[in-house]
Amino acid sequence: MATMKLGFGRQNFYLFKRSFLLLKLIAIVFAMLLFCEFLIYYLVIFQCNWPELKTPAYDGERETLKPVLKAMFLADTHLLGEVRGHWLDKLRREWQMERAFQTALWLLQPEVVFILGDIFDEGKWSSSQAWADDVERFQRMFRHPHHVQLKVVAGNHDIGFHYHFVMVNSVALEGDGCNICSEAEAELIEISHKLNCSREQEHHSNQCGDGQPLPRSAPVLLQHFPLYRRSDANCTGEDAAPPEERGTLFKERYDVLSREASQKLLWWLQPRLVLSGHTHSACEVLHGTGITEFSVPSFSWRNRNNPSFIMGSMTPTEYALSKCYLPFENTVLITYCGAAGFLVVLILVHFGFLDSPFLFGCQLLRKFKTV
Repeated sequence: MATMKLGFGRQNFYLFKRSFLLLKLIAIVFAMLLFCEFLIYYLVIFQCNWPELKTPAYDGERETLKPVLKAMFLADTHLLGEVRGHWLDKLRREWQMERAFQTALWLLQPEVVFILGDIFDEGKWSSSQAWADDVERFQRMFRHPHHVQLKVVAGNHDIGFHYHFVMVNSVALEGDGCNICSEAEAELIEISHKLNCSREQEHHSNQCGDGQPLPRSAPVLLQHFPLYRRSDANCTGEDAAPPEERGTLFKERYDVLSREASQKLLWWLQPRLVLSGHTHSACEVLHGTGITEFSVPSFSWRNRNNPSFIMGSMTPTEYALSKCYLPFENTVLITYCGAAGFLVVLILVHFGFLDSPFLFGCQLLRKFKTV
């Protein structure tokens, strides 16, 4: 009878040990998922701060502060479609972008978000139904409160060749006389005329008419393709193109806008700042007219290990920019690998294939004391 009770007690003890092991495994897996898929975004983006303007924003002679617009700029999300999109790749990278975007909205509270093109990866050959499905996914991933505006610039992967901001469809600046290009140039010329009239309000030019003038501030130019530059050779920073790629010459109308189209934009619009995407890497370029252009890196792990976005504090006359990095993909993968290795060690110790690290440490300590 005593033997039966002893055997029953041992069986319960083994069942308890296995159940406890299972609970530990579940707890570790849950903790890793919670950290890598949720908490890491808050820990990283929490470190980002809105840039402060160097000079106080006063409105004319009155000592009243001008309102500062908080704007987020991101680029090249490249949502995969049904043609080239593997389900695991779509799940992993789209979850990363959704969590990063929603976390940034909650922590940073921007007033407007601009996406500088290539929202989709297969827009230029998607069917009507596939396009509708992709748009629905985009609207779900980048959902936002009603008080936050979301503005999108067209990129070459979206349409193929089928406060005071000027958003330009740079895909239409081929300069070959196509219908889209002609319409785009005509609209730009009209905007240029209105901007010139706003700069000359005090002269009351007869050519400006009596219409409502635009603000007198120089615009911020937002587009997908960068303005013309030979290469990324002068680009620096941890999110610039890899050193071996920076010397590669860019092809006009493919990697960057043509020299002619770039000169037209700068002449017509005379912007105070240019923000672009397309290259998937960061770069700061000073054009000959003294205008600074920032190339915004890709927002997706699919295009780079260290994605980021730009935060801008804007007034009609001033701006300040800072960069906010997202979690690095290799950091998440290393965390998962470390957790997997810990689980393997835990299982091996439980089944006696490996000494407990605690017992092994005690044995080493005893040997050290003996010596």
